[in-house]
Amino acid sequence: MKRVIASTLAVLLLGLSMSACSAKTSTPTKSTSASNISKQLYIEVSAISDNDYFYDHQLGMKQVGIDLGVRTQYIGPTTLDISAMIGNFDQAIAEKPSGIVVVGFDSSLDVEVNKAMAAGIPVVTVDADLPSSNRIAFVGTGNINAGLIGGAAFAKAIGGKGEVAILTVPGQSNLEDRVTGYREAFSKFPDIKIVQTANTNSDAVTAAQAATGILQKYPNLAGFICVEAAGGSGAATAVTEAKATGKVKIISMDRSNDVLQSIESGVITDTVVQQTALMPYYAVEILYNIVNHKLPISTNNKLAGVTGTPVNIDTGCTIVDKSNAQYFMRTK
Repeated sequence: MKRVIASTLAVLLLGLSMSACSAKTSTPTKSTSASNISKQLYIEVSAISDNDYFYDHQLGMKQVGIDLGVRTQYIGPTTLDISAMIGNFDQAIAEKPSGIVVVGFDSSLDVEVNKAMAAGIPVVTVDADLPSSNRIAFVGTGNINAGLIGGAAFAKAIGGKGEVAILTVPGQSNLEDRVTGYREAFSKFPDIKIVQTANTNSDAVTAAQAATGILQKYPNLAGFICVEAAGGSGAATAVTEAKATGKVKIISMDRSNDVLQSIESGVITDTVVQQTALMPYYAVEILYNIVNHKLPISTNNKLAGVTGTPVNIDTGCTIVDKSNAQYFMRTK
């Protein structure tokens, strides 16, 4: 019994909170020296790195590297450029890291994930999943649930009735799931009608132009549903310029400072905020466990077809309004 307790404490001291439930019955098959751990490299392949939202991805990668004593790297284009992401993924594979974290924006990344896995480099998706790939696990917001939470808040804001428009990026799996959640939430409100869906291309200027056109087409619009931050910023600009603040409600996504400032000024009603930094943090913890600690779920995990890791981790989200917006403002 003492050996089991000692083993459990050793795992916890290494920061392996993800494996706390199974630590009582698992012992690493080999020890990894501190010097070898410090040489391990974990890379996140992302995109839209200039967007405020992805600051938290970079923060999570930096912090997990400090906490685990490993090297971390964040790479990716500044725009939503999938071809550039694929090039960055190839670059990551070439560095032969201990593991790769990837934002699964597009199914074309499946090939890259499978290529890395075939080369013995484990991959965890974050933020948006690639369920058809051979990835080990997904860590991110339960996006349908995010839409359900946002939909309930928005329905309350518009009194359960009215014409609404959705600002999104069509084809992006995590955003599609959020839209699904909103539609499901509104199924309980027969007097809420979705009249149009517009593409923001994750750009605030594009979103403002789209929102302006919608306001002109639907003068009685009750509000905008924005499933990513650029949509919220763009809708706020359009509503302000149309002098419709208070009349046209807006619910945004995430916590860019301009969205939070618009909440404080009353232009945006709410925003759905994700615990974004947890995504790369937990993803690297999973990869670290795979590399350094073999959990005997079976007598031979590889042949048995088990990874010894969680498969899907929901990092959660919360509604931010005037009452708590100040606590989410960034000073960067």
